[in-house]
Amino acid sequence: MKGRLEITYKTKKGTETMFSSEDMSVEKAILIAQDLEKTGRLKNILFVDNNESSWSVKDIKKYIKEIDTEPHNVVVYFDGGFDIETRVSGLGCVIYYEKNGKTFRIRKNAQVKELDTNNEAEYAALHLALKELEILGVHHLPVDFVGDSQVVINQLIGEWPCVEEVLNEWANRVESRLATLGVTPSYHLISRKKNREADQLASQALKNIEITSDAELKQE
Repeated sequence: MKGRLEITYKTKKGTETMFSSEDMSVEKAILIAQDLEKTGRLKNILFVDNNESSWSVKDIKKYIKEIDTEPHNVVVYFDGGFDIETRVSGLGCVIYYEKNGKTFRIRKNAQVKELDTNNEAEYAALHLALKELEILGVHHLPVDFVGDSQVVINQLIGEWPCVEEVLNEWANRVESRLATLGVTPSYHLISRKKNREADQLASQALKNIEITSDAELKQE
């Protein structure tokens, strides 16, 4: 979860002011809130998440404690590839998440033969990632979705119209599954170079190399 701190500060002589912080992770917000509270000059402090819901420091600490044993701070990278000669698609997704104070990574790919375009493959890769989130038990959380497809990202955020019927069906499928999971998505467009993990998985799927892994990432 990310959001900002809304702070009401009072000086020694009683002058008050209000200010907001930049967006940050909830863990960072708690650390800063605790440090500010030590000054003894805070009149009020709230954490406002990206859905504009307000949390007291006490409530947000309770929330963090409750979700610590479940997957959270989830980031999904996805990519799809399409071979026009063989009519085969390769789908790839990488999911980073935290649980019990540790960081994990899921890598998953798949080869499919019923698609007709690269854009369909991109949507299918995102849909594959959503299936993995369901298996993982991710629900009622904000999730960052990261990809290099301008079509998929811009259509899902509403910047581009979805005029092709088949892509509109894919968009509806994605949004329906998000609603079922209770996931609030944030979409981020990056370059193909920065999406190399998911891109490599999609390329391996095109070569019929199957990858499925879930591993803990060691802290350096």
